[in-house]
Amino acid sequence: MSVTTTTHLNFRGDARAALDFYRSVTGGRLTAVTYKDAGAVRPGAEAEADWVMWGEVAGADGFRVMAYDVPSALPWQPGENAFFVSLRGADAAEITGLWERLAVGATVARPLGPAPWAALYGMLTDRFGVVWVLDVVA
Repeated sequence: MSVTTTTHLNFRGDARAALDFYRSVTGGRLTAVTYKDAGAVRPGAEAEADWVMWGEVAGADGFRVMAYDVPSALPWQPGENAFFVSLRGADAAEITGLWERLAVGATVARPLGPAPWAALYGMLTDRFGVVWVLDVVA
């Protein structure tokens, strides 16, 4: 079993530019899914359709950073809520166990469960104020 942690950066409309920049610095591979690509454009937020819902730069040398554009319906200020920790693995039981332990004293924003982009996905703020996203990927 293997679990990885990745810094996940939060932006408001600049995620693609940031990911392009990090790709140019590291030579990594850029992957980006927009809200439109995922069929997740909120009514009244059509201007955000091309924002990045999930993005990643991954380099052959192990460099990895993820990013997304925080929708305008959610609070966000530059320098505040600038990142969260992504905890990923392929084993559902392992990720579920980590979730259960991290959830003690936490505030759950999205319960761990199936999502269109992952077998399991959940988000919580732990008792120390750190935001975690856990997901199971193939």
